[in-house]
Amino acid sequence: MARSDISSGGAARAGAEAKTKDIRAGGLAAIGAYGVWGLFPLMFRLLDEVSPQLIVVHRVIWSLVFVGVILKFQGRMGEVYAALRDRRALLIIGLSAVLLAGNWLVFIWAVGAERVLEVSLGYFINPLVNVLLGMVFLGERQNRWQWLAIALTIVAMIVQTVGLGGVPWVSLVLAFSFGAYGYLRKTVAVGSAPGLFIETLLMLPIALIYLAYLIATIGAGPHADPRLMTYLVLTGPATAGALLMFAFAARRMRLTTLGMFQYLGPSMHFVIAIWLFREPINSVQLLSFALIWLSLGIYSFDSLRVREKKPG
Repeated sequence: MARSDISSGGAARAGAEAKTKDIRAGGLAAIGAYGVWGLFPLMFRLLDEVSPQLIVVHRVIWSLVFVGVILKFQGRMGEVYAALRDRRALLIIGLSAVLLAGNWLVFIWAVGAERVLEVSLGYFINPLVNVLLGMVFLGERQNRWQWLAIALTIVAMIVQTVGLGGVPWVSLVLAFSFGAYGYLRKTVAVGSAPGLFIETLLMLPIALIYLAYLIATIGAGPHADPRLMTYLVLTGPATAGALLMFAFAARRMRLTTLGMFQYLGPSMHFVIAIWLFREPINSVQLLSFALIWLSLGIYSFDSLRVREKKPG
């Protein structure tokens, strides 16, 4: 065997090993990201004594600080300055900031109101909401399997409405706000970390005004409690850390593979709601979840089938 063949074979093996390590690291990062998101109900339950609005305020402040430090350390503040000079990018990120703030507020309120099951349902249907948004705004066509998944989701939401005795608005708001947020962020060429920095930077003035108003009217409140203050500060690293792990995973894995991990978060929400928070669930609601799981199974099967048909 020629020496060049040996060296090329060794390079190929080294490249394959490096790729395998990248995929493995990406998988661990994806588990970390979705695992942290899945544990958010537990974190916010520790802040039961704090209003959802104040939690969002601190989540904004400490996410901004944490991401700012990371970007400065990585030498990526130039990406932030470039986006701030781009009017279109700034407008889109401003809209995404509104959606993100609303999503955070509803999520935190739902945890405090013992409606984590609705949170779980919202993030279970989110992938199918993304498909629906692609149809409406991008003109994407769906095959019969995707239509079946969407139809089952609609039936599941009707069943859930019957089970709850009212429209599951928490689920719908979370699913559509996060879906619209993801759609907007895809239309602007700004990285996830710089984007989050700008989003929280835009939210900061309102957050600081609200914080100053609370302190002026009711005093220090939870800020005088070291335990609560520690938990409030940790909302920033938890929020930004999960996002950075997700971005790390997205660069190293196929999106189809990464998509399989997205069910980890709502599955953890479901388990936490049932076994830890003891939220009641009736047979009609359980049927609704079963229909959602069936629709997600169809959606996942179809995504893998389409991926395997693509050349290369």
